[in-house]
Amino acid sequence: MVPVLRDHWRPGLRVVVVSPAVTACAAGRGHHHAGPGDGFYDLLHASGITARRYAPEEDALLPEAGVGLAHLVHDPARPRGRATGADLGAFRARVEQAAPAWVAFHGKAAAAAWAAGAGHPPLGLGEAPWTVASSRVFVLPSASGANRRASYDGRPTRLEWWAELADLMR
Repeated sequence: MVPVLRDHWRPGLRVVVVSPAVTACAAGRGHHHAGPGDGFYDLLHASGITARRYAPEEDALLPEAGVGLAHLVHDPARPRGRATGADLGAFRARVEQAAPAWVAFHGKAAAAAWAAGAGHPPLGLGEAPWTVASSRVFVLPSASGANRRASYDGRPTRLEWWAELADLMR
């Protein structure tokens, strides 16, 4: 059995970055975004969301920098992004309790899973016209090494979207 990877967030954060599901790779390594080719921590730092580059092994320290990590689906055996009503309800309750300023969906799959369950239309990248509880919403391009292409909803790099979120958070 693959271990469950624990979320890292608490009340009052600037942002909680929400991935669709725990991957078997991350769960097996015991750290968020620990897979080969994952640019998550590079984008967090290069965008200005964090003042320094964190390593995957330091994921539990991110709340000290005002950044939380969460997943809609915690079972690595379940297909990515297949959130149930119970998953979405539990996530919403945690957002209501923690009240981060921003919920940033890490990739369109995470945003689509939430939007479908909440009755919102699917989104492109950028700020959403709706909130999760009282938290503003932003959709980031995935930092996965598999997500490499010439354009990210009209922008040439993923970093441009991450930097926009950093600017909005200031």
